[in-house]
Amino acid sequence: MSKPLLLVLGDQLSLSLTTLRDAPDNAVVAMCEVAEEARYVPHHIHKIGLFMAAMRHFAQALRDKGFKVHYSRMDDADNTHSIIDEAERIAGQYGCDEIRVARPGEWRLWNSMQARQNPMITWQILEDDRFFTTPDDFSQWASGRKQLRLEYFYREQRKRTGLLMEGDSPAGGKWNFDHDNRKPIDAALNFPALPTHRQDALTQEALSDANRHFPDHMGALEGFNLPVTRRQALVDLNHFIEHGLADFGRYQDAISDSSPFLYHSRLSAALNIGLLSPHEVCEAAQLSYLAGDAPINAAEGFIRQILGWREYVRGLYWTQMPAYKRENQLGFQRDLPAFYWNADTDMRCLQRAIEMTIDNSYAHHIQRLMVTGNFALLCGVKPEALCDWYLAVYADACEWVELPNTLGMVLHADGGLMGSKPYCASGKYIDKMSDHCQHCRYSPKQVTGPKACPFNSLYWHFLEANAETLNKNPRMKLIYGSLKRMSDEKREAIRQQAEHFLARLETSPSYGQRCHTEGYIAKESK
Repeated sequence: MSKPLLLVLGDQLSLSLTTLRDAPDNAVVAMCEVAEEARYVPHHIHKIGLFMAAMRHFAQALRDKGFKVHYSRMDDADNTHSIIDEAERIAGQYGCDEIRVARPGEWRLWNSMQARQNPMITWQILEDDRFFTTPDDFSQWASGRKQLRLEYFYREQRKRTGLLMEGDSPAGGKWNFDHDNRKPIDAALNFPALPTHRQDALTQEALSDANRHFPDHMGALEGFNLPVTRRQALVDLNHFIEHGLADFGRYQDAISDSSPFLYHSRLSAALNIGLLSPHEVCEAAQLSYLAGDAPINAAEGFIRQILGWREYVRGLYWTQMPAYKRENQLGFQRDLPAFYWNADTDMRCLQRAIEMTIDNSYAHHIQRLMVTGNFALLCGVKPEALCDWYLAVYADACEWVELPNTLGMVLHADGGLMGSKPYCASGKYIDKMSDHCQHCRYSPKQVTGPKACPFNSLYWHFLEANAETLNKNPRMKLIYGSLKRMSDEKREAIRQQAEHFLARLETSPSYGQRCHTEGYIAKESK
């Protein structure tokens, strides 16, 4: 009789996981903390702490359900610290002849599992059906389309699921209420305080172990407040629905100098590791709208992020990899600015976005897209450098969701497969949507001179440098018309301002180089 090892990965912490359903009585569940997965990019200590604490709690939940669980801890003497090697070692220990695992969140792991050849143990990769769609569903939708636009994919998902539908028509008479969701920051706003999650002995031990093994990674665990159990994740969901959703829509693009969370849900980490399901989150938002507690623009905008965008980027990732990760259509070659690791910059918007990232392993989507992302785009940062940074510093960053967002949406490195135009903007956008500029030494109203906001000259410099590629884009026609009407003297002054700034911009070496120069590899090998 076959005896399977059921491998549960750190982002698969759901009792509904296909690997666990209908498991035979003789099955062994394996969960593994391995250094390889914590160090391939320098993950934020909150992210590592989240995974270690949530995995240990989930292992206990499985034992309580009657599963036989083998849990490899980071300290175990026989831990191979490679997820595939460790799974095969455990399978051999328990006499298992098969390893079953749901599709992992990264192509590199999926490919390694597919290619694994072990005459004693077979690998069976099951489809992860915790999403609204599968990669095959997306591939069928994308087949024959010249442009893979989110809006068309999203409308089909609404029709298919019935979410926010009134018969065959969208609730409220429109598919998309983005026009109502662009209000800037307002000094009178009062943002809801987050629930504080109690840290039991299991959580405290996991966080202590994370600190001990990864002392040099970004962040400090004193402020850790991420949900590590399903109960805590449900507390966060209910709190958002009750206190945040109603105002989420109109202020979802606003940026605050003091508040990292505003009305955002902060549910993405719990969703991405499996403590919440996208179905229950969308249904909760829909129920709030139907009860009259949240307006349609808020419910629709929030559901679109999950039913639409989250599913869309996952489908794009799995249908475009592995070639997608090598895309660099604009030919960017600059290393990551050094201040992305320590917030040591006098540009207030970047300083605060990175400080909030260091403090919380979180920044909301506009901070990522229009502050840190926009700056990297205008400076020509190479995709692999920025992608590795986003993957490292945010607790919700799994590669399937991070890579398309960064490479495609932020850097336009896929040549427009995801976005019809680059999301580039000058300092005027940040001044409009945030209260950063009043605290900054630079002026968003000046393009050149010692007090000019660097975003302004970098914006025009980027457009000029990439004109051959971008000026044929119909959505860029107006802005290139403005550039063309500028006098030669003004263009030259802007060019010199931007190039002087870029020449002085300190950059950071790659993670591999940093490991050698700062001692990470030496510490790891001891």
